Amino acid sequence: MPPLSRRQKEREMRAAGRLPNGQSLTEKFPVLTYGPTPGFDPATWDLRVFGAVTQERRWTWREFQQLPTARMTVDIHCVTRWSKFDTEWEGVLFRDFLQLLELKAEARFVIAHCEFGYSANLPLAVMDDEDVMLATKYNGRWLHEPELMDHGGPLRTVVPKRYFWKSAKFLRALEFSPVDKPGFWEQGGYHNDGDFWKEERFQRRGFFSR
Repeated sequence: MPPLSRRQKEREMRAAGRLPNGQSLTEKFPVLTYGPTPGFDPATWDLRVFGAVTQERRWTWREFQQLPTARMTVDIHCVTRWSKFDTEWEGVLFRDFLQLLELKAEARFVIAHCEFGYSANLPLAVMDDEDVMLATKYNGRWLHEPELMDHGGPLRTVVPKRYFWKSAKFLRALEFSPVDKPGFWEQGGYHNDGDFWKEERFQRRGFFSR
């Protein structure tokens, strides 16, 4: 049997209820980044946790690599209307990472802080899901490899139940906050929640051409 065409696969995914409204299937992995791609030096890189925690913490790259990891296969959906199916990621499950921290009672939101001042925000209740990950590998390869660095290496969040801009690339810090702090794209007009099943793309009409 000949392989399915992209359009045939798209129809199949839509019939299966996996393709949200307004999305098109892609077999590529588009790169959409605000600003340049940073360099990576494992000797100086670290991940910081701060805010509504009883003790701020930092992990070096070597220390972070020693944390227990998991693998997952998920669909991803970009607000720019492409969807990619059955993507494979490996890293530290966010739910497991939370077990290493002692959050204060007022912690309600997670703000991902990334290179060059980029940030993305989500409620802690959304991040504390079984399929949210601090990812270091894609399709079995390290994200900091030159061919993959554009996709967020060495570390990014993967939040499959939200538009993919909420999966913050080039992660350097996680802030736990009692109040919400809209991130880079949210301040620019993107929806604060980004649920693709509800087509929560933008806060106001006219910001981004449909």
